[in-house]
Amino acid sequence: MGFRMPMLRLYNTLTGTKEPFEPFDSADVRMYACGPTVYDAAHIGNARPIIVFDLLFRLLRHLYGAAHVTYARNVTDVDDKINARAAERGITIRALTDGTLAQFHADVRDLGVLMAEDVNVAGRPPRFIEPRATDHIREMVAMIERLVRAGHAYVAADHVLFDVPSMPDYGRLSKRPLDEMEAGARVEVAPYKRSPLDFVLWKPSKPGEPAWDSPAGIAVPGRPGWHIECSAMSAKHLGETFDIHAGGIDLIFPHHENEVAQSRCCFGTPVMARTWLHNGFLQVEGEKMSKSLGNFITIRDVLKDWPGEVVRLNMLKTHYRQPIDWTLRGLEESSRMLERWYGLVGDAGPASEAPERVLEPLLDDLNTAAALAELHQIDDPAALKAGAGLLGLLGQTASERAAASVQAAGIDVARVEALIAERAAARMAKDWPASDRARDALKAMGVAVKDNKDGTTSWSVAR
Repeated sequence: MGFRMPMLRLYNTLTGTKEPFEPFDSADVRMYACGPTVYDAAHIGNARPIIVFDLLFRLLRHLYGAAHVTYARNVTDVDDKINARAAERGITIRALTDGTLAQFHADVRDLGVLMAEDVNVAGRPPRFIEPRATDHIREMVAMIERLVRAGHAYVAADHVLFDVPSMPDYGRLSKRPLDEMEAGARVEVAPYKRSPLDFVLWKPSKPGEPAWDSPAGIAVPGRPGWHIECSAMSAKHLGETFDIHAGGIDLIFPHHENEVAQSRCCFGTPVMARTWLHNGFLQVEGEKMSKSLGNFITIRDVLKDWPGEVVRLNMLKTHYRQPIDWTLRGLEESSRMLERWYGLVGDAGPASEAPERVLEPLLDDLNTAAALAELHQIDDPAALKAGAGLLGLLGQTASERAAASVQAAGIDVARVEALIAERAAARMAKDWPASDRARDALKAMGVAVKDNKDGTTSWSVAR
């Protein structure tokens, strides 16, 4: 008998059902996810799709082979918020976006997310691509001009707008019938729009804003609308149709709906992506995250207090399509889980094959909660490490993790060992005041001491 590919089932927003995942070409599986708009530090809600779809990328690589899966996650670096923030700080837009993107990269690396340097091999086609919008203006202009020629877009008041009524099944992804949207559209709309539903593909730039030569014969320099960016970047790097498009649930409408409209009408294809995945919202301690409530938390804020692996595990404990409540109690529980697992695996390497009992729930629409429950039942260190590896966890040995924890805390190891020796000598001499002083000095350094049954003393970074 030949090898049978394990069946992956994913919930497809487009069809509203969980269905078998069938790529167009199993030797060239292609996936796209909407990435950050780089105007400010990413918040913990932004981390959820990054972690979830990194897990899917890992799973696809496991199933189809690392050389046969391509993942594109875009960067939006031209946007109204970017323009406003750069002006507010008195810096160039490029300086703002480069600095913000560098911070984003540092943050998501700490969350165990695969990056270009982890998966791309010199001399071979890249398997992780991070396209920036400003590097794809030519592709956007070409798509816009093609839409105008096809009668799906029009020029008005130095704008180019997509003609929504020209696409009869607009609204299919978000399950919003066109006639109902037209009936419920706002009365006050831009006077140059033919329909209140029409959306911007290109608009004139104001003085000081980024500007490029406009399409469709418009004399005034301008810049692209948000939606056309992802259509152009996905088409360039993954093709006119591809396998998976992913993002947060808040992007289904209008962003993803408009992407579908642009891409399908430009290329004349029945679909843009065959499977659409969307993750649920995140709230903090039972409330929606907002700056006014004082519970707006950036990824960097969380990483100051918790290792990235704890953050990743905490995110994966909830199924990706469900809302997640981000709590201190949950983080503490995740930290204890990792401590237990690292204690079990020690410095063992992973088994050659991941346990089927962990793989199977992941194949069922990324059921991470069930996969984690299975990990709790595994006692074999090598199997535990291999199973956790499917989720991007237990990537270090216990020794490496302990060393990293000490380094991150900035602890002087020589001083710790000297104080432990002083304490041991004081205890031997029954000089309890000296023993207490050494203990208090260690505590002040952020060190937890444990006296073992065999008479030795071990230490770790205190939480």
